[in-house]
Amino acid sequence: MKRRDFLAAAACGPLLACAGRGDAPLPPGELHGSGLDLGHRLRERGFAPATELRRVPVLVIGAGIGGLSAGWKLQAAGFGDFLIAEMQSEPGGNSRYGENAVSAYPFGGHYLPLPTREATAVRELLADLGALQGDARAPNPVYDELLLCHTPQERLYKDGFWQEGLMPRLGVGAAERAQMTRFQDHIAELKEARDARGRRAFALPVALASREPKWRDLDRISMRAWLIANGFDSAHLHWYVNYACRDDYGTDYAATSAWAGLHYYACRTGAAANATADTVLTAPSGNGWMVKALAARLGPRLLSGAAVFRLAQDRQGLEADVWLAAEARAVRIRAERVIWSSPLFLLPHVAEGLPGAIASVARAGSYAPWLVANLTLDALPAEGAGVSLAWDNVLYGGAGLGYVVATHQRLRMEPGPTVLTYYRALSDMEPAAARKRLLEASRDEWAGAILAELSRAHADLPRLTRRLDVFRHAHAMIRPLPGVITSAGRAALAEGWGRVQFAHADVSGLSLFEEANYQGVRAAEATLRQLGVRHRSSLS
Repeated sequence: MKRRDFLAAAACGPLLACAGRGDAPLPPGELHGSGLDLGHRLRERGFAPATELRRVPVLVIGAGIGGLSAGWKLQAAGFGDFLIAEMQSEPGGNSRYGENAVSAYPFGGHYLPLPTREATAVRELLADLGALQGDARAPNPVYDELLLCHTPQERLYKDGFWQEGLMPRLGVGAAERAQMTRFQDHIAELKEARDARGRRAFALPVALASREPKWRDLDRISMRAWLIANGFDSAHLHWYVNYACRDDYGTDYAATSAWAGLHYYACRTGAAANATADTVLTAPSGNGWMVKALAARLGPRLLSGAAVFRLAQDRQGLEADVWLAAEARAVRIRAERVIWSSPLFLLPHVAEGLPGAIASVARAGSYAPWLVANLTLDALPAEGAGVSLAWDNVLYGGAGLGYVVATHQRLRMEPGPTVLTYYRALSDMEPAAARKRLLEASRDEWAGAILAELSRAHADLPRLTRRLDVFRHAHAMIRPLPGVITSAGRAALAEGWGRVQFAHADVSGLSLFEEANYQGVRAAEATLRQLGVRHRSSLS
């Protein structure tokens, strides 16, 4: 019996009725940004002087996963005298989520792979939130069945048929299949590869990976170049690898570091006592369920709609000028320590006296723009030929990255209304041009393009879609271009800047949940040590 069938049979609850609707030329919806106005004001420095002084020992700037993880660790150590200032109206960064009468749904990060044994802080966090049961450091922990992705997990649409899994099989000849097998065998070897010190070649978090030149030199070439150099010329395999780079990094494989491209596959070594290794943790809100839980614990310590537009430090401490959007005024916060958990590209626009080395690496970052759309449907679309509707559904050769089904985890016996979350990384052009396109195109233009693309696989989708909302991430994630991950300047960020610790995934060079969590906890523990607060480390 499949996990979905077992759980559904054991559960009971109200079912959503399927409501019909007439055809419409284009469904209604809204176009959302990602703090675009406040972000531009930071660059232009158009803020009034502060009119109030507040004091707090620790100020955390940014409430993405890095900032929320820092706050979680501070609280876990029994230290509660801190404040988190978040520029957006809601916390979560790339893990934000929305909700309507049908379901919650993600605006960004929609899953978490089973954490590796090295990702101890992630495991501790999941245990604290009740998602991991028992010993967080057990080789094969038990995870909450409601969060383990129900089967079928993923499928691919190609040549008019749906197939299970994302590695193309339909229309693939024997020679290409042999290359795919060789590629998978090589990845299996890389998962086990270790250096002379016993470090894994591709660990997650990145800070624990091998630093031997044999592996780090892979950061000098692109993933496409690596494939070609190793005799992989299968067009289907190239599509598959390029899809992975676009999906995880928002970057074409011809521009993605080979180290990062291989890391995508080779670092995934998580395991569970009650799931297969390739299972992921997910919920209707994507990773938003963690954001919601952590934000609730923070309570008044979390200040949303608060943009830090000036940061300065001296021998006595630091001061941050913060614009409170809802009150249209600025306050000055005096702190002993600061944890910077916002994207690094904002730092030179805010920090006074920033050392040249740190400013240089912050300005050098290239960021991928993303588009996320949530389509509210009156009913599930027709499954089509081949395997059944899955949680993750990808169209071969599509402009987008496919869609996930928000109600996939719901325990129900009959179909009903649903929400499909569509993703598109604008990786087919340079980031500046992609951002311009992202910001200038109307909601209707995006809606029309999305419906046209998905209609290739679901002819009934336009008729079923009652609403289509578009969310824009102008600077969604740092791009792991060749040389980014192993750059000396990035490594120096872990040392901090005076009284400031850096806690964003940008420090790692990979925009992954596990990296943001690691950097947030690392920065929090460094801050606790500086304040003389005893604590047990979550990183060893």
